Amino acid sequence: MIEVKRFGEKSLIIQFENIISIPVHQQVKNYYKHLLHSSIDGIKSISPAYNSITLMFDPLVTSFDALKEKVENLEIDSNTTADQKVVEIPVCYDSSLGLDIEEVAQSKNIAIDEIIHLHTAPHYTVYMLGFSPGFMYLGGLNPQLFIPRKKTPRLQIPAGAVGLADQQTGIYPSATPGGWQIIGQTPLPIFQVNEKPLVQMGDQIKFKPIDLDTFHQLKNTK
Repeated sequence: MIEVKRFGEKSLIIQFENIISIPVHQQVKNYYKHLLHSSIDGIKSISPAYNSITLMFDPLVTSFDALKEKVENLEIDSNTTADQKVVEIPVCYDSSLGLDIEEVAQSKNIAIDEIIHLHTAPHYTVYMLGFSPGFMYLGGLNPQLFIPRKKTPRLQIPAGAVGLADQQTGIYPSATPGGWQIIGQTPLPIFQVNEKPLVQMGDQIKFKPIDLDTFHQLKNTK
């Protein structure tokens, strides 16, 4: 069941059940795929999120009411499964790179080795990409690692930094300010302007722990 609502003068939002879950995300992926291959005129952009899809449209080509009707009448094959891949990402959890890992360990009363184990055990789902190009919002974090953002964000977080924030984990694709709790860093370039994106919505991420020497070796080969 969806609800289509106005979202500004030139956009609308398709709202699914307002929770963050794999089943809801599967619905979002499926609907998103059908929209991409639809022949609906006037759509300028399609932006999927955890439990919604935002459409920007050209008001000279279509209207909210016309687009709403077409979206609501779009034939969706519920059996369609979107393509997905599993991407393994090496991460070094050394405290020289995991700027907050010792603080997180103290806060959660968990040994650093256990944090690494808990963080690398799951297959994470890429729920969405944002707030900067290539930033992955990943679902599937072990509840033992749920932790609030830092009270005072850092002015600069290095590219490749792996962090925790509330119920999520993610990777900073470029150097940027941020408030996530940094527990490690990957040597891989996550986002490159002229390259195909490493992942897309719906893909799976598996973190692989590496030591500091391996981190620098991989970093120097990229």
